[in-house]
Amino acid sequence: MAKLLYSASMSLDGFIAGPGGDMSWLTGHLGPNPIADELIGQIGALLIGNRTYRGDDPNRGTDKEGAFGGRWSGPQFVLSHHARHTSAPGVVFLDDLHAAVAEAKAAAGERYVNILGASVARQCLQAGLLDEILVFIVPTLLGDGVRLLDQPGGVDVLLEHLSVHPLPHATGLWFGVRR
Repeated sequence: MAKLLYSASMSLDGFIAGPGGDMSWLTGHLGPNPIADELIGQIGALLIGNRTYRGDDPNRGTDKEGAFGGRWSGPQFVLSHHARHTSAPGVVFLDDLHAAVAEAKAAAGERYVNILGASVARQCLQAGLLDEILVFIVPTLLGDGVRLLDQPGGVDVLLEHLSVHPLPHATGLWFGVRR
């Protein structure tokens, strides 16, 4: 059965995007990442928040536009309060978290459902659905923006350390979510 993995690049002060969802900060920190390269082949489907789907791709307008620098393709499930009845090829819009997770897992088979978007990741964590977190800590301080997982007044979530990956442009930390 597919596992739900939230993967993101994050500034040292905890932001995955700058103010207004700006992703341009990441462009100067991209480089070889064998962990992400390997992960691409392990992803069977994407579960994406609507803001992330419509958001600021640092590679927009280039051949690297899209998930994982344009190197991943496959079924995408977008969680939106305003689900459409029609969708782009390979993209399904849903307005229910549990239905979106179920469809993404079915499409992923034995591979990961990779979550893109802090809000969807938070909702999955709160619902007890998130299995793993992979965060690439980038050596920069943004000071403001979208946090990796923002849970004001939230509960303590225990994580199991799975692996550490020092890279030239970041450090990858992989955790399992304890239940």
